[in-house]
Amino acid sequence: MERKMTMATLLVQLLVLAFLILSKSDETFDVRQHLSTVTRYGAVKDVTANDYEASTIPDGCTAIHLNLVARHGTRSPTTNRMRELDNLANRLEVLLRDVKAKAQKINISLQQIPSWLWGWQSPWKGWQKGGELISKGEDELYHLAVRTRERFPDLFDEEYHQDTFVIKATQVPRTSASAVAFGIGLFNGRGSLGAGKLHAFAVTSESRASDILLSFFDCCEKYKKIRKNQEPVVDKLKEPILDEITSALVSRYQLNFTRHDTSSLWFLCKQEASLLDITDQACSLFSHFEILILTSCSLFVESLMLTLEDTVHVQIALLEWTDDLELFILKGYGKSINYWIGVPLLQDIVHSMEQAIKSKEENLIPGSYEKARLRFAHAETLVLFSCLLGLFLEGSEFEQIQREKSLELPPKPPQKRNWKGSMVTPFAGNIMLVLHSCLDNSSSKYFVQVLHNEVPVALPERIVGPSMKHDFYSLCRAKLEVQLPKDGETQKNKAEL
Repeated sequence: MERKMTMATLLVQLLVLAFLILSKSDETFDVRQHLSTVTRYGAVKDVTANDYEASTIPDGCTAIHLNLVARHGTRSPTTNRMRELDNLANRLEVLLRDVKAKAQKINISLQQIPSWLWGWQSPWKGWQKGGELISKGEDELYHLAVRTRERFPDLFDEEYHQDTFVIKATQVPRTSASAVAFGIGLFNGRGSLGAGKLHAFAVTSESRASDILLSFFDCCEKYKKIRKNQEPVVDKLKEPILDEITSALVSRYQLNFTRHDTSSLWFLCKQEASLLDITDQACSLFSHFEILILTSCSLFVESLMLTLEDTVHVQIALLEWTDDLELFILKGYGKSINYWIGVPLLQDIVHSMEQAIKSKEENLIPGSYEKARLRFAHAETLVLFSCLLGLFLEGSEFEQIQREKSLELPPKPPQKRNWKGSMVTPFAGNIMLVLHSCLDNSSSKYFVQVLHNEVPVALPERIVGPSMKHDFYSLCRAKLEVQLPKDGETQKNKAEL
């Protein structure tokens, strides 16, 4: 009897806690900061990773050259993902029709079903093309350029010339559109075109099939083969989370959702929140404390370890983690080839700095040498380059990747982690490497400051030397032992990839 009273008291306390959490979490939690690589730049621009160590510029140093690697801005869903949302609309129609018929037979209420689900259609229904830069994305790159010019006025005080300010993009239209938006912000008021005194500028691209500087992930067949082989492994790791959340959704809404439905609803949540600022429809499906009580004990116990607002949104935290896990394995530190194939980009950056130093030493007149090299590419470009620089690592992990040792996977919530897609490569995410010339009495004549999403960061030592030993073409044609899961065991296949 006493034990029953204790359990009843505990349940009451949990319900009171649930009420307090629900009232508090809506004020403090912004799902738009937890959308992995679909996160808009403005949502995380001023947020830094847990263990970021800021770098400082020594006294007496002046910026003389800037390298930029930026992801394109916020874009619409691709054509394939738009079709997925159309299929989701059809699927929801079937589920709602079935539950309505069931309710009529056994006289049950349908009040638990969110009203927006009835008759829902994709916001992109009827669109024939997708993946293009949207106005929010244009705005991200434009204002990034404005802030960059204000931060480094000495670098951008000269009249535009295509050899002074080199602008490159991949052949995908959203990256060149991002470059244009950036250029408009950077050279606004510097020309004679229109009321805004705009200046025309050049954006160049390499063939997508041979662009090993910005599209190296598309040019390396070995990398693509490894990535394809790893995708089933990632799916297997994500399944328990998706199954857990699917079970909770079915219990709450009495709709016969499948794992695929849950995945599509999470994708819809990300698109609605990021592109449309809608957070009270698909995203709200994953933000209910009572769902946690209905789910398994393991997930509920884990949820109690979270902060108040995270407890309500534990399902969003777990879904975000599955996306980050996929990013880590397929594009990040999961395989050393993921980042070593970015060495040509690093070489290009180092070469541009060497040329800038040479121009400085030879006292060339302003306007006769390059002052900035600005590149616009994709999430893969930024992720792989971030890994090549050793960002978002903890403890001895940098030494591990230098020895090509495997890293532990990003810890599952509620544990804290540095690796988050929303931080590593949000829309318009960027890395700047700024070369400074220092006074003779400084400890070093030249200094390179690295900024990730405009935040100064300290790099591990010995980045360039160990990286330069890798050759892109050798990496992409070498034999590799590939591990594939088969019937619960590991099968090793050797192939010419």
